[in-house]
Amino acid sequence: MSKTKKQPDPIDIYVGGRIRLQRNLKNMTQQQLGEQLGVTFQQIQKYEKGTNRVGASRLQAISEILEAPVSFFFSNPEEDGLFTMKKEGFAEEGSPPPDWQCSSAEGAQLIRAFTRIQDPQVRRKIIALTKVLAGGA
Repeated sequence: MSKTKKQPDPIDIYVGGRIRLQRNLKNMTQQQLGEQLGVTFQQIQKYEKGTNRVGASRLQAISEILEAPVSFFFSNPEEDGLFTMKKEGFAEEGSPPPDWQCSSAEGAQLIRAFTRIQDPQVRRKIIALTKVLAGGA
């Protein structure tokens, strides 16, 4: 009989990714989040990868620390206000798919800076410039 490791549930992976996303948007390290929760950064890593499930009370604590409603960790990023430009009508074809996750520090920095831009025309010009730079005008 061969032993196989149990794979994380896709929902646990999704919730973990949303924790990572919000933590990055708040410019917080795994260590900082872990300290506030009273767990190690390794435990935060396991939550974010979905290898350990996040219990209801722990998720409530995470939502308070990261200043996001619990529903954020289960909702579609296009519907939860993360992409305010989409809600305001600034999204274009090629918007992030429902399973999009910001896993890089640079991406989180870009999102933080972009969402502070108030002028819709400036946002559109930045999107156009980014597309040109990425080679997909």
